[in-house]
Amino acid sequence: MNSSLLLSIVTFVYGTAAFLYIASWVFKKNTFGKTATWTSLFGLVLNTAGIILRWIESYQLGIGHAPLSNLYESLVFYAWSLILLYLVVEKKYGSQIIGAFTTPIAFLSMAYASLSPNINDRIQPLLPALKSNWLIAHVVTCFIGYAAFGIAFGISIMYLLKDRAGDDAGPLIARFPDIRILDELNHQMIMFGFLFLTGGIITGSVWANSAWGRYWGWDPKETWSLITWFIYATMLHARLMRGWRGKRIAFLSMTGFAAVLFTYLGVNLLPGLHSYGSMGQ
Repeated sequence: MNSSLLLSIVTFVYGTAAFLYIASWVFKKNTFGKTATWTSLFGLVLNTAGIILRWIESYQLGIGHAPLSNLYESLVFYAWSLILLYLVVEKKYGSQIIGAFTTPIAFLSMAYASLSPNINDRIQPLLPALKSNWLIAHVVTCFIGYAAFGIAFGISIMYLLKDRAGDDAGPLIARFPDIRILDELNHQMIMFGFLFLTGGIITGSVWANSAWGRYWGWDPKETWSLITWFIYATMLHARLMRGWRGKRIAFLSMTGFAAVLFTYLGVNLLPGLHSYGSMGQ
């Protein structure tokens, strides 16, 4: 079994986990929730094995490098990061309902990577500019931050639904964690993601200097990364200095995640040094 086949299996495992989390929420069956947690953990193990196997395969092809260099590999790593971080959150807060709003993101990431005809899953040589240890540091820090923002996005949806329902919340919304817990968890995820995004931008700048002789070049992806950074920085500043909470932060969190998606996928449609098309998509 090669890594691409194993990671394709992971797609369906994450899809099953997402379905079970939603079923647990809708049908109020704890058995579904526990099964979803174990399914997510099983998917995470397979995802880890797939990444390691792909790394080994690259060395067997004589072009050994960390599997973080193209759109397919980054989508796989993003799903891995999100599921890992979500399982930590679930363990800490004991709420499996959050999984109904976050694990589908990991499933969609894997589905896009595995099933889209526009994505090539072949292992290809790195461009000379990418042959640097800064590649691993930059991609890992960025995508852990993106994973935290993905979880914050799901929590923001939950917050807005619960806030809208108010005292007349139906049986589904009533099962959400307390609205204050959702607000605080959203803030924690944003703060955690912001720290890693900042680290990703810094390591990316150092990498750019070693590869192209300049720290910043206003490449489309660099520009949108900075825009995303400012959106989340504004959120944290507004909460600290202005006391913003609740709906305003939730809406900004969703806006920030939209910027993340555009930074990561939409900007790839534009020409630039960071386009995955130039890295053997």
